[in-house]
Amino acid sequence: EMSAAGSKYIDTEVENAINGVKQMKTLMDKTSKDHRAILHTLEETKRRKEEAVQLAREKEQQLAAKQEVCNETMLALWEECKPCLKHTCMRFYSRTCHSGSGLVGRQLEEFLNHSSPFSIWVNGERIDSLLERDQRQDRQFEDLEERFGLLEDGVDDIFQDSTQVYSRMYPFFRPPFGGFREAFRPPIQRIYFPPRSERFSRELHPFFQHPHHGFHRLFQPLFEMTQRMLEEAQGDWEHSLGGFAPESRNFSDDRMVCREIRRNSAGCLRMRDECEKCREILSVDCWQTDPAQSHLREQLEDALRLAERFTRRYDDLLRAFQAEMLNTTSLLDQLNRQFGWVSRLANLTQGTDGFLQVTTVLSKAPNLEDPSAPPDTQVTVQLFDSEPLSLTVPGDISWDDPRFMEIVAEQALQHYKQ
Repeated sequence: EMSAAGSKYIDTEVENAINGVKQMKTLMDKTSKDHRAILHTLEETKRRKEEAVQLAREKEQQLAAKQEVCNETMLALWEECKPCLKHTCMRFYSRTCHSGSGLVGRQLEEFLNHSSPFSIWVNGERIDSLLERDQRQDRQFEDLEERFGLLEDGVDDIFQDSTQVYSRMYPFFRPPFGGFREAFRPPIQRIYFPPRSERFSRELHPFFQHPHHGFHRLFQPLFEMTQRMLEEAQGDWEHSLGGFAPESRNFSDDRMVCREIRRNSAGCLRMRDECEKCREILSVDCWQTDPAQSHLREQLEDALRLAERFTRRYDDLLRAFQAEMLNTTSLLDQLNRQFGWVSRLANLTQGTDGFLQVTTVLSKAPNLEDPSAPPDTQVTVQLFDSEPLSLTVPGDISWDDPRFMEIVAEQALQHYKQ
């Protein structure tokens, strides 16, 4: 009789947990629908960004083919620009950055010797920056997509296991569970569950075997990485065309420039405004000898501005994608901690007497400090597949009190969850 009363309480908790898992599935389905809309926008933005970058590269190549028109003037200025540019960049790097000035100096020397004034005249580092940003965005997007797939797999797996729990339990449910059974079964019959992927079984499943291990742990490294990448991206836009005079810099900008120079010596071209001969290269006007060059340069500038605008838009979309995922994983994590334990019952079988078996009920020794107080009761039970548990019920609750087995069952379930 005690086992039956305890099992009734456990049945109710299992029902509530299965309903909680249904909430997880509903939330994941809605998130997946929103995700498809975000993907469509990302794809369209990426397409337009790539078209603009491609147009800029075409205009750059066309200008390069015509550069001989102003070549003599530019080369003379370039020979005076290079030593100033190297001195300015290395002075900044040695004063501001922590280490590696020798290596950076050799890289910069080689870069300048193999470059032409044309790279300054057409702001060529802007295209390099866009291409580099595109690679970082691709890596970030792939990481987000990978983890989103893991998230979907995890929710599907928990939901599938929970339906198995229900299908095995519902013959034992007593009224009023019949209504719950009819409400739960039809949607399950319409859902197809693909087999677990090898990736999911290897990487994700350990996170969901325990209610204290949830979804959010999967996304913490991604959150930190994404924040770092977005900060770098923001730094790039803030000083995309130079402006490295000491009075205009701050500590955050300096760290960004150090990283950029270490990655690519072309970053030193951003400091051209601090060298007079480099500035003169920018002002070379080929209009009189070849008006088509000026027109091509205007087209290049327009294409670069468009590409940069779509690149910023893509950054904003990735940031929104990340925020939505982190918000969803936080909610799923809470639900998983509260209800995910029920999925662990999928491989268990239930005896005819229910999931909670009472094996021993004993009155404990009287309390020596208060001999008049009724002694507590020690109850030994076994819940699901757990080892026998010894639980204590206050002595003022009699064995035939309905609260007695509710306390026992509640304590047993808490131990099982932990």
